[in-house]
Amino acid sequence: MMMTDEWISIIEEAEALSDMLLSSEIVADYRRANHAVYADKELANKISEFNNMKERYEEVQRFGRYHPDYNTVMKSIRLLKREIDMIEQVAALRLAENDVQDLLTEISAIIARSVSESVKVPNSNGFFADSSCGGGCGSGGSCSCSA
Repeated sequence: MMMTDEWISIIEEAEALSDMLLSSEIVADYRRANHAVYADKELANKISEFNNMKERYEEVQRFGRYHPDYNTVMKSIRLLKREIDMIEQVAALRLAENDVQDLLTEISAIIARSVSESVKVPNSNGFFADSSCGGGCGSGGSCSCSA
C-alpha cells in the first residue's frame, strides 16, 4: 500500500483525536479514580484477594455443585465482591470507567456515521441507545439487519 497525502492526513487526524481524548477531563477523572484505588495498599490487597478468589471460583465452576468447596467459594466470592463494591473509591472508578466507555462509544458512532449510516456500531448501553432499528440486533428479530 502506498502512503499518500490522504493517508498521512488521516493518521495525523487520528493522532490529534487520540491526544484530545487523552487530555480530556473524562480521562483525567478516570486516571485520578484509578490512582485512588490502586494507591491504597489495603484496597489493592483486597482486590488481589478477590482476584485469587476468582481463580478458585473458576475452578469450582468446572465441577459445579459437585465440587466439595462449592458453597464456601460461592458465598465467599459474593461477600468479598459486595464488600469491594461498597468502597467509595471503587464505585468512583466504576463510574469513571463508564464515562470513558460512553465517550469512546460516542466517538465510534461519529466516525462510523461519517463513513456510512449503515455501519453498525456496538453500544455500551443498548437499552438507551438511539437505534434506527428500535432495539438493536438483539431485539429478537425486530430490526432488519442480517445478524
